Amino acid sequence: MAALFAGVALLNTATVGLSTAATLIVAAGSGPGWSGLPSVASVLGTAAGALGAGLLLPRHGRRRVLASGYGVALAGALIAFAAALATSVVPLLLGILLVGVGNGGAQLSRYLAADLFPDEQRGRALSIVVWGGTIGALAGPALMAPAADVAAGFGRPSLSGPVAVAVLATAGAALAAAFLPRHVPPPRAPIAARGPVRPATIARPLVAMVAAQLTMVAVMTMTPVQLQNHGHGLDVVGWVLGAHLIGMFALAPLSGRIADRWGPRVTVNAGLGVLAVATATALAAPTAHTSGLPVALFLLGYGWNLVFVGGSAQLSRDLAPETRSRMQGTVDAVVWSASALAGLGSGQLFAGGGYGLVAVVGGVLALLPLVLLVPRDGR
Repeated sequence: MAALFAGVALLNTATVGLSTAATLIVAAGSGPGWSGLPSVASVLGTAAGALGAGLLLPRHGRRRVLASGYGVALAGALIAFAAALATSVVPLLLGILLVGVGNGGAQLSRYLAADLFPDEQRGRALSIVVWGGTIGALAGPALMAPAADVAAGFGRPSLSGPVAVAVLATAGAALAAAFLPRHVPPPRAPIAARGPVRPATIARPLVAMVAAQLTMVAVMTMTPVQLQNHGHGLDVVGWVLGAHLIGMFALAPLSGRIADRWGPRVTVNAGLGVLAVATATALAAPTAHTSGLPVALFLLGYGWNLVFVGGSAQLSRDLAPETRSRMQGTVDAVVWSASALAGLGSGQLFAGGGYGLVAVVGGVLALLPLVLLVPRDGR
């Protein structure tokens, strides 16, 4: 549990600083319409990493799969650092993609934690690992401005500083993976020997998690650009994103208790409602950097957390052990792939209609699953 926790915390620290710095680098060099490209690269890498890790875990075990993923992330962070020094967009996006591959494995760590506990405690178990992202939520934004100052002091581009932090964090995650058990026993029976997975078992959490990811990524990605366009520096960007990331991770144990006590479906529906409130708040106060925006971004993060933990708890409980890793990796891959559309589309929405349009579209996406997921079988 400690090694899983540390890997998630460090990968999240790396991803936060790298993605934010890259968004600003691309916005400055190519315009706000393309500022969603780093988010697209990150989520596509995460999707590939989640799918690959889900397929490899039953055969190769936690330690080997996560250590390999974190090694790829370290290589990506080094490439991104070199690109940030040269302000070169293409290798920067490649580096972010590779860091995303490692992040995909880290995301599956929550399921590995849940497998260590009985069914009635799975929600809390996986939420503890999700809570590890709180460290990244605090450290990532807080280190941005100091790291930028250090880089500038050495005569380097200021935004290369947060990318250097990502290099150190991914190296730490790779070290944490060395403390994982060497082997996980293979499934007791071949996957093909078991019955098929019921579509509703996958569809309900999948639809909700995709919608939550789309909403969260779209609004979060454009918030730094919105703040910078109104004259705010990295300190304000870090503060607002810090509120968002605390919402995403700090209350995860509460979400886990809700999932264990009232069930995954209640948890997911509550999260979708909170996401709708978050987008409405962002729409009402798009420039209030000391009040409205931090509140909106915090709610955006916690709404996502409720959906993420609730959907993950349902997948962890309802899937058969011999198909669990494969299907969990597949669901994560679909979720992260879909959110790539939000990363790219949010930049285009922002360029065409501003931050308000991004918030409106996000709110619609959050509410849509509440209609689509109405139970029709009485359960």
